[in-house]
Amino acid sequence: MGAYPAPLVPLHPGERLDHFRIDAIVATSGMATIYRATDQISGCTVAIKLPHFEMESDPVFFDRFQREEAIGTTLSHPGIVKVVPEKHRSRVYLVLEWVEGRLLRQVLNEDGKLAPERAVRLALQVCEALDYMHAQGVVHRDLKPENIMVNADERLKLIDFGIASKAGARRLTFGKLSKTQGTPEYVSPEQVKGKRGNARSDIYSLGVILYEMLTGETPFNGSDPFLVMNAKTRSAPPPPRKVAAEIPPALEAIVLRALERDPLNRYHDARELAWDLEHPDQVTEHRNPEARQEAAGNSRVFRYVLLSLIPLFIFALLLFVAAHS
Repeated sequence: MGAYPAPLVPLHPGERLDHFRIDAIVATSGMATIYRATDQISGCTVAIKLPHFEMESDPVFFDRFQREEAIGTTLSHPGIVKVVPEKHRSRVYLVLEWVEGRLLRQVLNEDGKLAPERAVRLALQVCEALDYMHAQGVVHRDLKPENIMVNADERLKLIDFGIASKAGARRLTFGKLSKTQGTPEYVSPEQVKGKRGNARSDIYSLGVILYEMLTGETPFNGSDPFLVMNAKTRSAPPPPRKVAAEIPPALEAIVLRALERDPLNRYHDARELAWDLEHPDQVTEHRNPEARQEAAGNSRVFRYVLLSLIPLFIFALLLFVAAHS
């Protein structure tokens, strides 16, 4: 992409953007608008991601937009939305394959919490896409129900790589994004602390999504995003079975391991998480390190109490023997 002048008016259905006819406005975020459009050369339906006017002139946003395009054109997986290369553009925008379906957020809003079997099926597809993506050195860093499309056959596609990172790429900062670069309820604890995030950060976010699919709520929530982010750096998540008792214990163990605060205690990669989801009968109860330390401490106290009772027991035994001799 080159440097393009910012337009004076937004696009409306029926208007043209180069050789694309704008058909409808699909979604609007703080940085861009997504349109459904028709490629008048090929006749194909596509999605156009068009940044807002004030974003186009921001050099760091421009670099990030370029990176999103570069990452998108290198990924080729049925579970990841495709970026369509477009050389000749009159302004800054991305052309994406059109994905028919509902956002996972819409699914959750309309269907409520999901049956465990259905939640696992969807999570396994995310694992498959993450496994491929991470092998290419790409980390999504903003996994959430708003960035997952679900079609009528319940096949998934990950979308919106706006803050994704690629191994070896220089780090970008952008004033209108938070330092965590993610959504408070879904961002990993290490990203809250300002770290860039890696594949295990995506595992954490998937753990939050799986928790929400199973319980209907996120493990850390509230109206204050700073309190939400602070809580996940200091507290363990409530066990999902306390919210929804029908969740199988093994599935709860999987979710809690994915939600470990320390990345080293999480699943090593998406493939390992997928294996447990497919073999729940081989999953044992999960206890995070703090719980294990607390249990160990309680065990030590119990042993000390028993040891302290031994002299009393011996003294009582001697008294009994003396009284009956």
